[in-house]
Amino acid sequence: MIDQFINFVIRPPRAEYNPDQYLWERDFTLAGRTYIRQDLELTNARGHTLRCSHYLPSPFPEDASLPCVIYCHGNSGCRADANEAAVMLLPSNITVFTLDFSGSGLSDGDYVSLGWHERDDLKVVVSYLRSNKQISRIGLWGRSMGAVTCLLYGAEDPSIAGMVLDSAFSNLYVLMMELVDVYKIRLPKFTVKMAVQYMRRIIEKKAKFDIMDLNCLQVSSKTFIPALFGHAKDDKFIPNHHSDLIYKSYAGDKNIIYFDGDHNSSRPQFYYDSVSIFFYNVLHPPQISSHSCKLEKYYDLGDLKIGAGLDEGLLYEIITGVHSAGTDVASSSSAPPAISTTKCVGELLSEIAPVTTVVDSVHEEADILSSHEPSHLEDQPNDQNEECCSYTSSNRESWGRCSSLGGSDEESSADCTAADNGHQKTRKVLTMPLRCMQQKSSELKKEEKKKKKVPIVPKKPKSEKFEKLEALSKRLRLCILKRVNHCRHPTS
Repeated sequence: MIDQFINFVIRPPRAEYNPDQYLWERDFTLAGRTYIRQDLELTNARGHTLRCSHYLPSPFPEDASLPCVIYCHGNSGCRADANEAAVMLLPSNITVFTLDFSGSGLSDGDYVSLGWHERDDLKVVVSYLRSNKQISRIGLWGRSMGAVTCLLYGAEDPSIAGMVLDSAFSNLYVLMMELVDVYKIRLPKFTVKMAVQYMRRIIEKKAKFDIMDLNCLQVSSKTFIPALFGHAKDDKFIPNHHSDLIYKSYAGDKNIIYFDGDHNSSRPQFYYDSVSIFFYNVLHPPQISSHSCKLEKYYDLGDLKIGAGLDEGLLYEIITGVHSAGTDVASSSSAPPAISTTKCVGELLSEIAPVTTVVDSVHEEADILSSHEPSHLEDQPNDQNEECCSYTSSNRESWGRCSSLGGSDEESSADCTAADNGHQKTRKVLTMPLRCMQQKSSELKKEEKKKKKVPIVPKKPKSEKFEKLEALSKRLRLCILKRVNHCRHPTS
């Protein structure tokens, strides 16, 4: 029985896992942005190797530094516990660092110390991040043993910007006495106290720390770092009065949230929202424009490959349509030619639509559409204005985006000019229904006279043009994936 309690404190079940299966991928996407998982190893003061992971945006913003939150797991936890933290914080331009403490997960060490030695592991991580010029402010987020670790370390390092402390215990000795009642061990009180003293000596011999020293109330009154406390109402392992005691004695700015659940239950969404707002306020992440990345992403379709159920004819129709819309040349081929199976869709598109041509043609299209739209609407009778307007808007959303990908660097300047003139004429025809076209010929002269009087409309913001390109990419991807899924899962 006593040996079980000793292992309960210093040798709980150890998490064994494959990082490539239980952590986020080395390259992944959240909210339309790309991130990487950077694995690394650090060495603590006792010579133990700590396995760590740092989640960062890719590419990292130039001439900017981002804040970082270090996630500290519980006594039977590991790096995988930080997966939810990464999902919450990365879109807010806050990087996430997580580690397996000594004696936990894949790191070296045989025993845990419920926060005593883990505090030194955390110090190594903070020193590493301080040496990284890409990292600005640092926050701490701990759960159970990890919360105690954050509290013990925070008392020594006031430069920490903020801490989230989930289910911390106030005093280890008091907690051990309470667990005797929770597990209904029917022994006299003096016998239990003698057993705890025996356990104290064994733990100190094996894990090199004194359980009597783990008292968070001794440091909470000396800590001034902004803190958000959280605790489940039905926690039987660490009752919520422990967080209440720490909260009342805490010296810094503080707030506490109680929520439904037990010690190991998943946390509710409103709690995660509060954590996200808290870190945003204390870390002050920079506002980085979503358009600061390379323009290639606006027509990047990922690693969709030809083959594996993909209809080559469909893909050829899409790419040929894009090409013909840009060059105004119709294809006379009736059968789709073979397409290279080693190239991704992004490469095939880039061959016919270089990035520089994409941006230039989008700018030109915006100017032409904005300059011609008023004259069309003024010349239409009242009963046709509404229909023409909606029809024009529809075509601008679909055909207009495809046409913006036309053109090639290899064309001469004369060819480009001719193509641009062709684009203008084609757009005028395709952006009106047939009955509107019948009046077009009789009103061409009026329109030419009014052209001189039409005021110059300012160019549309770049962000809107980029959104059009991104929408094209999404529509092509969706079109292809739908056809692939249809081929793989035929209806019965």
